[in-house]
Amino acid sequence: MPVIKRVFLFAAATFFAHTSQAQSEISRDGEGQKVIKGFLTRDQLASDTAFKWFSANQKDYKPYAPALQSLTAQKDSVQFLVFAGTWCHDTQFILPKFYALASAAGIPDARISTVGVDVAKKSQHNLTEVFRVENVPTIIVLKNGKEAGRVVEYGKSGMFEKDLGEIVKGK
Repeated sequence: MPVIKRVFLFAAATFFAHTSQAQSEISRDGEGQKVIKGFLTRDQLASDTAFKWFSANQKDYKPYAPALQSLTAQKDSVQFLVFAGTWCHDTQFILPKFYALASAAGIPDARISTVGVDVAKKSQHNLTEVFRVENVPTIIVLKNGKEAGRVVEYGKSGMFEKDLGEIVKGK
């Protein structure tokens, strides 16, 4: 897909994320877990009692120092597009830590767009197809509206923060 088209779609996704929170689809998976397909916010995840995992997995988290340094240094030049499954154990472990890392680095929520996917890993507005997302969580780092890299699940190193810091730093 041409870069300009993906930049436009990211801009549209960001707009939708900040204007259409109430239009998310809510269902339950086979285990009875709440599934949100649509745009999510940190506040929504932190305040919904169905997502007790969010605060539990932020408790006692200490950001990986090199990643924190990279994100802090680049906080004004990066944006994140995160695909997550509220039903997914990897998302439940990584997403709260990602938000804690972003907060510690001073990255405002306006620079993070989180897209909830269903158990088939489909999203509203076909964003999973547009951004070729196959697994969650997927954290896409954007610089100047272009993808600089992505971390899928725990990343190549097994430490999502390490991989994220290296992408942001430009390695």
